[in-house]
Amino acid sequence: MHIKHLEHLLAVAETSSFSRAAEKLYITQSALSRSIQTLEEELGGLLFDRIGKRNELTPLGQDIVVRARQIVQESFELRRSAEMFHQGSGGEIRVGLGSGPGALLMTPLLCHIAEHHPGVRVSITRGTTELQLMQLRARELEALVVDARRVAPAPDLLIESVAELRACFICRADHPLARRRTVTLSQLLDFPIASTPLSDEVARLLVDHYGPQANPAQMTTLQCEDVGSLIDTVERSRAVFLGVAAAAREGLDAGRLVELRVTPRLQATARFAYITLVGRSQAPVMGLFRQFVAERLRD
Repeated sequence: MHIKHLEHLLAVAETSSFSRAAEKLYITQSALSRSIQTLEEELGGLLFDRIGKRNELTPLGQDIVVRARQIVQESFELRRSAEMFHQGSGGEIRVGLGSGPGALLMTPLLCHIAEHHPGVRVSITRGTTELQLMQLRARELEALVVDARRVAPAPDLLIESVAELRACFICRADHPLARRRTVTLSQLLDFPIASTPLSDEVARLLVDHYGPQANPAQMTTLQCEDVGSLIDTVERSRAVFLGVAAAAREGLDAGRLVELRVTPRLQATARFAYITLVGRSQAPVMGLFRQFVAERLRD
């Protein structure tokens, strides 16, 4: 039994047609038929019922297809591991970044790779955590760095905590609230609150800390996944940013932005995780990305 026979079986199972499967595999229909016949002889039974122009899996075929998918995937990973071993420092970094990690990592990562590792290709995907998890499971991405609180544990996910960053309220330096020694929640709510979508855990923490008015569903008036856009909005308006201080580091260091002294002090943090698929081999070049994430995700 050869892997090619199993790949041919899967192609016919997916298309229910020998002609379409042969076209997809770039082989002749007669060659495909011989391959399936050889597999049937080895397994001792028919894998397809030929019903008119359709080819339906027999009970044996249904059972074999499930096992064949696993074997073909393992074979793919085996070949992929060998290819990655020979790539050395080359290869491709294909990752998804959540809103906070994107603001902290995306531009610095692109600059770092362009400057120090010009042979490495980089592809960064942004979007909702739900969409990026789908892309990871579809093997369109190698890893994610996202808000850990927005990812439910699952048997196929390896979730590793990489950073916990302090959250706060931030406004531009000439904002009316910036001159106050302390700021209350009611004073904050006189202005638009800008934030990324927050997890239920953070929402409960805010409500417990400040009361029902702090529920993000009502308190947040400007919301998007792109932290950079939120920070730009805060610098150009009277909006107040609620999020990790590290995301506004450049503006804070330059004096364009200030952290508000909200009372009682906000005790929330953003917890970021590095997520990969269990059992999936990682390219050597992903070690560069892991190291970069560890160095950059800090207060």
